[in-house]
Amino acid sequence: MAQRHFLAVNGKRVAYLDFGGVGSPLLALHGHFSCARTFAGLADALRDSWRIIALDQRGHGWSDIPDDYSREAYINDLVAVIEHLKLDPVVVLGHSLGGLNAYQLAARRPNIVRAMIVEDIGAMTDQVPPIVPDWPERFESIRQVLDFFAAKGWGNGTYFLESVVEYPDGWGFRFNYNSLVTSQQLLQGNWWNDWLASTCPALLLHGHTSWVLKTEHAREMASRRPNTRLVEFPDCGHTIHDASPAEFYKAVKEFLESITS
Repeated sequence: MAQRHFLAVNGKRVAYLDFGGVGSPLLALHGHFSCARTFAGLADALRDSWRIIALDQRGHGWSDIPDDYSREAYINDLVAVIEHLKLDPVVVLGHSLGGLNAYQLAARRPNIVRAMIVEDIGAMTDQVPPIVPDWPERFESIRQVLDFFAAKGWGNGTYFLESVVEYPDGWGFRFNYNSLVTSQQLLQGNWWNDWLASTCPALLLHGHTSWVLKTEHAREMASRRPNTRLVEFPDCGHTIHDASPAEFYKAVKEFLESITS
């Protein structure tokens, strides 16, 4: 069973889950509107050889909602967790927002990153999802939550459900939607310099139907950065670890084996 812990970083509480496991540490970073629990399946798949620690990134999960969603603030959180837990050098895996944070951490603090796994985020991030102005703060029931996702065309909303909790006045999320819209907007930019700055082994995972990362761009990222392996998932979109978990775990395992053999 994963153990939740808290760390104070610049006056704000940062939460993380230690899934345990045997072996070297791997720090896992979720995407926007998700949380550390999204990596429970990965932790089970790697339990015999890796210790998985998953962060609730600022404004998500059990971490505090901050005033600052800058690139520097996200990276400072990662450095604080790595130094506090004495994880360095660590393998960092990140999806979307977490993927950008992973490769920017590797660029800016190469001494503490052993290798990185980046799930479906580009070196240029110019795709801003549509704002949902009618996102409710509370729902009367879980059925209402599911109906909201269905009405938006998001299926059963699996991606968001790890963050749903019951409050005294109804069901809601462990994030503030409007705050994370700000975070998404600050994610946009040309980050080629960061992507190319590090030299550690890297695995880039890309879903062909992703609305965030186009196939041509993913292939350019892999070709321009030495020591980078690209694995493509023809039947997946942006969230590969949810859409095709077995294949996702396989690709991650093979990469991890290659850097430890």
